[in-house]
Amino acid sequence: MQKATNLFYRFLELLLILLLSGMAIMVFVNVVMRYAFNSGLNISDELSRYFFVWVTFIGAVVAFREHAHVGVETLVAVFGRRGRILCMILSNIIIIGVSAIFFWGTWKQYPINASMDAPVTKISMIWVYGIGFFTGAGIVLIALERLIRLLTGKVTDEEIAAFAGENLTAEQMAERSQ
Repeated sequence: MQKATNLFYRFLELLLILLLSGMAIMVFVNVVMRYAFNSGLNISDELSRYFFVWVTFIGAVVAFREHAHVGVETLVAVFGRRGRILCMILSNIIIIGVSAIFFWGTWKQYPINASMDAPVTKISMIWVYGIGFFTGAGIVLIALERLIRLLTGKVTDEEIAAFAGENLTAEQMAERSQ
């Protein structure tokens, strides 16, 4: 199961690379065309915006899996093991609640987004804003798995250290403080 999960996240990372590359290429080509040829591609403006939305929300899931989101490590580092575990449990409960609300909000907006088409590409806007389903569900599943492991005592010392920001190298800590 872990191998399949890792393969899935490698796929997501590759997808992020492709989306970001596509976005950069489309914007670059459009800039060159506007300045050099006094014209542009309308489709590249629209698709680069949509790619940016997808990169942001897919990246949020990948970053959450890797403990790369902003945390209050200064506060958590003060606590011992039990305090850190309690903070991890509380934060995962809050994350599950917020992500579930995000998923539910996407669900409530589904009829509106599905009925609207993009102005240039004419694709349904649910293809753009429906990424909220993936992000909400993905983060809920990761947080639920973490919460179950916390409550059953299967969390590792490495994960607790990552939560407190203690697993960072000196370069990573310097990068975060800038």
